[in-house]
Amino acid sequence: MLRVILGIGLVFLIGCKGDGSVRKALATKSGEVQLGGGEVKLSAPLIIEGADNLTVIGLGTQFQVDFEGEAAIVIRKSKNIRIENVSITGNREKKEHVFGLPPSDVPMVKFNRGNGIIIDDSEGVTIAKSTIRNVQGYGVLASNSRKVTVEEVLVGDSGSLNDKGKNNATGGILFEEGCRDFTVRRSKLRNIRGNGIWTHSLYRSPRNEHGEFAGNDVRYVARDGIQVGHAVDVKVTNNTGGFIGFPSDQVDLATFAVPVALDTAGNVEKTVYSGNKFEEVNGKCIDLDGFHHGTVEKNECRNARGDEAYPHLHFAIVLNNSNPDMESREIQILSNRMQGFRYGAVFLIGEGHTVKDNLFTRMNLAHCGDAPKGVCTYKAEEPDMLRSGVYFGLGAHRPSPARKNVVEANTVHGFGMSTRCVGYAPGIKPADNTWRGNACAE
Repeated sequence: MLRVILGIGLVFLIGCKGDGSVRKALATKSGEVQLGGGEVKLSAPLIIEGADNLTVIGLGTQFQVDFEGEAAIVIRKSKNIRIENVSITGNREKKEHVFGLPPSDVPMVKFNRGNGIIIDDSEGVTIAKSTIRNVQGYGVLASNSRKVTVEEVLVGDSGSLNDKGKNNATGGILFEEGCRDFTVRRSKLRNIRGNGIWTHSLYRSPRNEHGEFAGNDVRYVARDGIQVGHAVDVKVTNNTGGFIGFPSDQVDLATFAVPVALDTAGNVEKTVYSGNKFEEVNGKCIDLDGFHHGTVEKNECRNARGDEAYPHLHFAIVLNNSNPDMESREIQILSNRMQGFRYGAVFLIGEGHTVKDNLFTRMNLAHCGDAPKGVCTYKAEEPDMLRSGVYFGLGAHRPSPARKNVVEANTVHGFGMSTRCVGYAPGIKPADNTWRGNACAE
């Protein structure tokens, strides 16, 4: 039964079993569509294109994907769209495909299939109080869009693998290709093969701007919990999570994708990571590859088990500079709490950073300095790199000597920290940086 009341802009849909009535209702492109409860089998994507001021509310509606295509729901070139209280179940188990990462000049939206919801070239889109499960691609993929909000959404059991059986970054919530004014809040991600929540843009595309990831919970992901990639002014605050980099046999080391609780990529500035708490991290806690002129404060990562429980365990905090358009400059690393990492507390490059009031315990779980040579030597010419609490480096992807940095009032505990709490790469002199008031102990 379909009732249309155009005078108040309402489309009311009751008891849909097939998807024909849903498509007819969405074709109005404005007003409110209320979907009846029960299962709706989708034979093709539900397309919302050229719509303005359209609200779709499910009343226990369960979309079951029964096709191969770009997504269950595609929102394209539309404004002011709200989708609320719907459930999408993909067909990953029945029709799972093997694929890797897209070519470097192809955005995800044009490459990945089997997504939950695609938002493309649209503005003012909200996805709320909904569940997305068992999709091959991304739960939500927003590309080249503005004012997109994802709130109180559960994405679970999603993502696919490459031909080596490793993750290909899929499964979570992604903003790409210059999205602006985007938000993910109070959402949950569970059993994601790739990244949980993240941003990404091609090198020559606009960076993502003005975003917020707040109050989300991310658990059991094989890549990164949260990643800010190629972006300006993103606030990552008060998120929680655990078991990052699990299952470990799906970690893709061939593409250098060491799992990270809070990761960075591309050129990222004026960004804040604050108040985030993770446990059981099979990799790094915080990777600042491309991060500059920003703040990292009051974050926690806690590993309670021994080194052998985390095959891909690494430093607690690492700075890097893979993107050629940025320099590692002026990062505030303040009042973070890290427990249980394989190597040191901080790998530091660049200039003008402040590392202050941080607590690092159970560092150097690998016992570098007392372990077989191959386990603890990354560069033969820099033997102190992996066994120092804080290491002042020459650079990472590119030369960027650690100079004019202040490291003070930190506590660093772990194997060898009473004698190797601070290390300097060849050519970096102690006078090049300020080291004061730090408490180091076994």
